[in-house]
Amino acid sequence: MSDLGRVLVLAGGLSHERDVSLRSGRRVAEALREVGLDVEQRDADADLLASLRNDAPHVVFPLLHGVQGEDGAIQEVLSLAGLPYVGSAPTACRMAFDKPVAKSTVRRAGIATPRSAVLSQSTFRELGAGVLLDALVTRLGLPLVVKPARGGSALGTTVVRAAEDLPAAMVECFAYGEPALIEQWIDGTEVAVSVLDTGDGPRALPAVEIVPESGTYDYHARYTAGTTEFFVPARLSAEVAAAVAEVGVAAHRTLGLSDLSRTDVIVDRDGVPWLLDVNVAPGMTETSLLPQSVQAAGLDLGVLARDLLAAAVERHRRDAG
Repeated sequence: MSDLGRVLVLAGGLSHERDVSLRSGRRVAEALREVGLDVEQRDADADLLASLRNDAPHVVFPLLHGVQGEDGAIQEVLSLAGLPYVGSAPTACRMAFDKPVAKSTVRRAGIATPRSAVLSQSTFRELGAGVLLDALVTRLGLPLVVKPARGGSALGTTVVRAAEDLPAAMVECFAYGEPALIEQWIDGTEVAVSVLDTGDGPRALPAVEIVPESGTYDYHARYTAGTTEFFVPARLSAEVAAAVAEVGVAAHRTLGLSDLSRTDVIVDRDGVPWLLDVNVAPGMTETSLLPQSVQAAGLDLGVLARDLLAAAVERHRRDAG
């Protein structure tokens, strides 16, 4: 689509997920060049807004992860610059990025999500860590999952199987951000369902089943080739696969997302899908989940990225008109 003009792929940033973002950006930029588009890739730095004003691209594909990339900040910058971009609006990004807010929102829509509690570092410190931790275990049971309420790539996330390990997990979490989300552990099959919308409404791609050799899908297992086994489509019955797809699409709609998202789900022993997280800027690296779903669906990553850019341009024209 030559009428897309010059495409800017934004990758990098200053979050803990900078390296993943750069890898995602390189892959998408290369895929777009392979389908004949004029693509520039650049970092998100202090000169970005001036660059966008002085030499504006025709459309932007942001591939920033974590803070500033998924919390609505870069989307606000692109909106201020008056540029079309792939992805959700700032308000929707903020809602999805804040895990407790997203969980409350989808729960009200009837989507199952594990029981949880949220604690800030100051609350943890000032009101007595021992008493609070005892209350958490009493209410939510064991095992527990402790993770930053805002963030991705499993950074700062720990599975806690014994009460004595909970303080260290909280400290690890606070090193990457706060508040901490302490969540009930659901035993089952971990899957990820990617949702795309190129203009005809959101649709789910084949779910990816995730089987890390360590038993935990942590940062190392996510981005180190050979440490995790993936099954695409996931080894689920047709009925459960349909339920997982429905959760992904429902979360996408409920949170008001656009273009693409990825919902992480645990399917319990009874076949019930439980929503864990919703990602508005899914990774696009060689080991990332959305590209695996794209391939399983018989799609080409470059063509898909081009279609998402075209949908973003059309949405921008429609909104401006």
